[in-house]
Amino acid sequence: MNTAVAATDASTNVIRELVAVTKPRITSTVVLTAASGVWLANRTFPEQALSWPMSLLAVLAVGVLVSGASALNCWYERHTDALMRRTRNRPIPSGRLAPGLALAWGLGLCALAIPVLSLVFHPLAGLLGFVALVSYVWIYTPMKRLSPDSLLVGAFPGAAPTIIAWTAVTGRMDLAGLALFAVLFVWQLPHFLAIAYLCKDDYERAGFQVHPVVHGERSTRRWAFFWTLVQIPVSLLLVVMGIAGWIYAGAALVCGLLYARAGWRWLGAGGTEGARRLMLASVLYLGLVFSALLLDAAL
Repeated sequence: MNTAVAATDASTNVIRELVAVTKPRITSTVVLTAASGVWLANRTFPEQALSWPMSLLAVLAVGVLVSGASALNCWYERHTDALMRRTRNRPIPSGRLAPGLALAWGLGLCALAIPVLSLVFHPLAGLLGFVALVSYVWIYTPMKRLSPDSLLVGAFPGAAPTIIAWTAVTGRMDLAGLALFAVLFVWQLPHFLAIAYLCKDDYERAGFQVHPVVHGERSTRRWAFFWTLVQIPVSLLLVVMGIAGWIYAGAALVCGLLYARAGWRWLGAGGTEGARRLMLASVLYLGLVFSALLLDAAL
């Protein structure tokens, strides 16, 4: 009896750690952006719109792909994760999950998601998913130890779920889909510059060549503020193109100004508090703006 209980507990623990390496909080954010891509494409091109079950399947497939990529990232970075305070308690460096199991889990999730995107929806969606996976795990991840430009490289797979979801509906990449992609691409840059500053010591200890380590705080603050300014016109492209309406326009403008205000304050005052406020502003921006986009498309 005790042996059976112990085996059940061990299985439960393994399942919990397998879920943990998929980075559920990040994946949930991706699901929101992917849902926005599917919903907006359905509303923009009603003749190609997916049914509700197929729309949910498309979003789920993107979420599974991102979960797999996250697991592969945890496997790839297991040694550097062990060097950093904020990541050393992750399942693999802490010893709670075997690296080989995490690798198999990540590959299995990706091997499930990409064929679904390719065969059930459109080959282009599957191709974009594959390119995003490769660029994230095997280009961006090792590049972090080589150059601060990895930030720009990593922003592609970070924003890719929107365009993958879009092409799952439309079967093509067009200006509207790319405009949606651009909103998420630019959003990431101030967000991750703030995180890089807050975790500078950890990144330096692990050998990551992030912007604050290579170029210092002042340059990091300038670039973060610059990208918050760029975010405003980029976010309004969807309105100019007639893809999004006034609910989204109002949210994008107000949230964009608040995002830029946080960037301006950090630029002027510096310090960790300003970086934390910018990071918080970025999280609020993403949630509010993409929720407004979904609401706009629903009305």
